[in-house]
Amino acid sequence: MNILKPHVSLNVSNIDASVAFYERAFGVQATKRRPGYAKFDLTAPALNLTMQEAARTGVNASHFGVQVASTEDVATAWARFKAAGLETFTEENAACCYAMQDKVWIRDPDGNHWEVFVVKGDAATMGEGPEQLKSGACCTPNMVEGGKVKAGGCCP
Repeated sequence: MNILKPHVSLNVSNIDASVAFYERAFGVQATKRRPGYAKFDLTAPALNLTMQEAARTGVNASHFGVQVASTEDVATAWARFKAAGLETFTEENAACCYAMQDKVWIRDPDGNHWEVFVVKGDAATMGEGPEQLKSGACCTPNMVEGGKVKAGGCCP
């Protein structure tokens, strides 16, 4: 699997203040800005940092991830997760965070969501479906609990 960089997605209460902070902290401008959303695609440190405006809940991390180079790399991760007995959820051609992506999700014992994903191109919207519009958060996975899909975020 060709890993490009780690990914961290933060929920922030004020996108403009957060972008200003991280632009100063990293010394570069945001790579992508949309209403309620920003992305920093850094080379040093190698990091894909995204943030989306969301109501304060005491939970600032939306999810974590590893960006890979291809859909084949996502499939390799899925196969490894399945072989290890981990519960997975996959998405193909999902509009998420203003990008078209293929991804596989897992959740750790404390409920932290991890994704392995490839960005295939830009998307015109933050995400798909009315769930994203209601929640204000993007790109948290649907997960399976007890054999049933549990909806979440903007991912269908």
